Amino acid sequence: MRTAAILVLLSVGRLVAQEETKPPQDPAKPPQQEPAPKPAEAPTPTVADPTKADPTKADPTKADPIKLASPKPGNPKPAAQSVVDDKTFKLGPEDQIDVFVFQGQEFTGAHMIRPDGKITVNLVGDVQAAGFTPEELAKEIKEKIKAYVNDPDVTVKVTAVKSKKYLINGEVNRPGEYPLVVPMRVFQALANAGGFKDFANQKKITIIHEDSTRSYFNYKEVLAGKKLDQNIWLKPGDIIVVK
Repeated sequence: MRTAAILVLLSVGRLVAQEETKPPQDPAKPPQQEPAPKPAEAPTPTVADPTKADPTKADPTKADPIKLASPKPGNPKPAAQSVVDDKTFKLGPEDQIDVFVFQGQEFTGAHMIRPDGKITVNLVGDVQAAGFTPEELAKEIKEKIKAYVNDPDVTVKVTAVKSKKYLINGEVNRPGEYPLVVPMRVFQALANAGGFKDFANQKKITIIHEDSTRSYFNYKEVLAGKKLDQNIWLKPGDIIVVK
């Protein structure tokens, strides 16, 4: 019994000693509390770029025009367009044309009209082309190949105009030979040549015609709206000379 009482007294003494060693707490300050843990931030959702996720939704204004114009693999190449009016343009020597015969590939091909005004069509021989419009030449070829193809469908397209041209030489920025595909006056032809050089005589320009006759053109007057009758239509073979 005595031993037990002694052990109890020792335990009480230790507890009292521990309480005495603790630092006194300031009654004005509230007891310190552990800070509450911060809530975890929700991750920011990532939004996929719709122009990258789906190429079809990309801005059409930023599309590559070359790629858009290029034919897709497997698609046929578009047919060449005629550079002239097939109903009115008269063919001549050196003009380049394509003859296409539906269901008649042996008659289809590219031609340059010879100086004698003819082309050579396979199995048919020489065919007069100069002096005809493309539509008239197509009808002419159609009649000649009826012996080989039942009711042939013939198309003639002009790919390059070489027979009708005019020449500009002298004191202009771009002298040389120009095709006369559409009706054109002297004033427009000079503009196509890039205008005049510094010391060009703009008041007396000479137009030499194929029949050796001559016309004269005063650029300053026409530019001012005077004597517009001198701004004549050019003819094939005309030569404009600017000194």
